[in-house]
Amino acid sequence: MKNLLVTGYRAHELQIFSQKHVGIGYIQKAIENRLRPLIEEGLEWMITPGQYGVDLWAIEVGIALKADYPHFRVSIMTAYMNPDEKWKEDKQDYYQKLLKGVDYYASVSKEPYSGGWQLRARDDLLFRKTDGILLFYDEDAAEGSPRFYKERALKKQQEEDYPIIGISSEEIQSIAEEENLRYIE
Repeated sequence: MKNLLVTGYRAHELQIFSQKHVGIGYIQKAIENRLRPLIEEGLEWMITPGQYGVDLWAIEVGIALKADYPHFRVSIMTAYMNPDEKWKEDKQDYYQKLLKGVDYYASVSKEPYSGGWQLRARDDLLFRKTDGILLFYDEDAAEGSPRFYKERALKKQQEEDYPIIGISSEEIQSIAEEENLRYIE
């Protein structure tokens, strides 16, 4: 696998409304735990849709991993231009800071949001350009936007070899408990 799509819940779907939320670190640890072995097996690119939530937290992890794996590259492929323009200022600052660390950034549509067709075009491109998906989605825990990625990935998996690597809520909870035990010791 050379190119991996990484996505999952949006921050609000996880009830995370601050970049200081402790859960972000646990999610990032789970992403890192999945990415490291893949990079060591030859993963070259991590690509996200760049939505505020798991996508951007994964980009943060990817940028940090480049220190250990200089060949590894991270990319954001948005559906339309300036997806952050309606975000609060602190989120915009965070996004702009991350953009400085990515190796490739582009928008499928060169205009502002005008309809769902842009999202479909982005997703078509993401699935065409990737060899598998790392998805934080747990249908037993919470429905949400990642459901559409899971459905699409399952369809692509039936048509060709397209690995689906999942991260579940239980995995995040396990990391949190492990980290809290370390803190107590």
